[in-house]
Amino acid sequence: MMRSCLRLGRILCIFAMALVWLAMPPAAGRADAGTLDDIRTRGHLECGVSEGTPGLSAADETGRWSGLGVDFCRALAAAVLGSKDAVKFNALKAADRVKALKSGAVDVLASTTPWTMSFDSDLGIRFAGVLFFDGQGFLVRRGDAVSSVFELSGASICVTTGTSAAQALEDFFKSRQMKYQAVVAPRWTDVVKGYTGNSCTVLTGDVSVLAYERSLLSKPADHILLPELVSKEPLGPAVRLGDDQWFAIVRWTLMALLSAEELGVESGNAETKRASPILDVKRLLGIEGNLGGALGLKSDWAFQAIKQVGDYGEIFEHNFGAKSAMKLERGFNELWTKGGLMFPAPLR
Repeated sequence: MMRSCLRLGRILCIFAMALVWLAMPPAAGRADAGTLDDIRTRGHLECGVSEGTPGLSAADETGRWSGLGVDFCRALAAAVLGSKDAVKFNALKAADRVKALKSGAVDVLASTTPWTMSFDSDLGIRFAGVLFFDGQGFLVRRGDAVSSVFELSGASICVTTGTSAAQALEDFFKSRQMKYQAVVAPRWTDVVKGYTGNSCTVLTGDVSVLAYERSLLSKPADHILLPELVSKEPLGPAVRLGDDQWFAIVRWTLMALLSAEELGVESGNAETKRASPILDVKRLLGIEGNLGGALGLKSDWAFQAIKQVGDYGEIFEHNFGAKSAMKLERGFNELWTKGGLMFPAPLR
């Protein structure tokens, strides 16, 4: 290139090198666009959610959305724009979610897609963390006195045919040399009817779905979810590649909600906690240092998210836990300090 420059002349050479540089693909990790600027310009966050998954994202008859993913987007809007209501929810079919995110139709996907290698590597999106650990579990009748999946040898299990759940069920029992009788149906509604009609003693599916189906039964308390899972489905917010700043905002908003629960900061006490002498609390709430500055946000970004929406524990309880119809135990979604897998990276 340099020998050619001697012949072309200095000005022409610089022009030629500039053309080469512009033709090069973007370096990995370089931010290409300002999602944050776009959100501020339009005045609201565009949040992609599933069409109707109770506990994660669902709209009632008035059109109001609720769910763990929905509340995360509200917290994100509070952190970025100062108001939990500055968000619009876009119901997306599974086949359209990644396309909508990559096209810019939505700014974030909220717990609609499982975090897998193919999604994270091949499709041009990036997961900011885990908001909810889902997975395949088992629903049984309390009167059957079963407390573990390892007590299900010989049981009849209702499962949707031709699905990953059916395959995971077969693999689990075969690998442990346990026998079972599969009672199959092509549609989930028919599988549930099989269980309620006593065609089987066990119903298997994603724990989030099983918890919802249990809430619809005439006597939900007569049915229990076994503690073990035979597959894992980590769900979390996802963003498109190319905007490192926005990725960091989404990731650290999630970490802030988890840290708030760990530190005992809730929506009801966030204001008074600003006077806390604990350094980690002061950093979280924007009193000590300015962590928001590195993200392009105000110093009180995390405070606004927590005060307006709640910490992770509050959000979980309202959508899946004791304060919801689901009555789902925290399980893997409990903090690491209490035996779960939720582990916030330090905010410092």
